[in-house]
Amino acid sequence: MNSTQALGQLGEDIAVRYLEQQGYSVLARNWRHGHHEIDIICRLGQDLIFVEVKTRRSRRFGLPEESISKSKIRAVMSAAVVFMAKHQHRDIRFDVIAIMMNGAIPDVYHIRDAFS
Repeated sequence: MNSTQALGQLGEDIAVRYLEQQGYSVLARNWRHGHHEIDIICRLGQDLIFVEVKTRRSRRFGLPEESISKSKIRAVMSAAVVFMAKHQHRDIRFDVIAIMMNGAIPDVYHIRDAFS
């Protein structure tokens, strides 16, 4: 695993802990359909939430959430359609968790309904 992959894995681990502390139930991590991947799929009440996680060590290249391209959004939404066809849910949303690794304590920024 290279350093970028390790940072991404660390960010996803932090995001899962954060979501669970907020009362979310994590249903899946790194769920794949073809070439598309959803970092985290979770539930809060009756809502099904698809979460994209972005982690950065510095702001040198911008904020983590700024790195999500339109094609990435389309890919996540496409995979979500397949997931929903297999798991019936009516209320869904797409969130982003942006993490800045500032020393020992990361900054976690949760953007709800980020793709609307």
